[in-house]
Amino acid sequence: MKVVVLYRPNSEFARAVEEFVHDLQTQHNVDERHLQVLDYDSRDGAATASLYDLMSQPAILVVGDDGGYVKHWEGSNLPLMDEVVGYTLSYQ
Repeated sequence: MKVVVLYRPNSEFARAVEEFVHDLQTQHNVDERHLQVLDYDSRDGAATASLYDLMSQPAILVVGDDGGYVKHWEGSNLPLMDEVVGYTLSYQ
């Protein structure tokens, strides 16, 4: 399982997203192998957003090891970290 976070680093949501990512890493031991943080406007970010049909940012996406879609959240209301981790654990 992998968690993909797409956001714009210079947006009004940047601080909240960065704190979310930091807390996800420290409180739930999610390492770099299972967490990918992308700039929404970068080539990889735009390709990922297009591939999974993400229309707004910030976006948090849970995908399987094969790249298959599991769950996503979009917009300023970030999900609970426990919810994100729950999806990653339930599909292993």
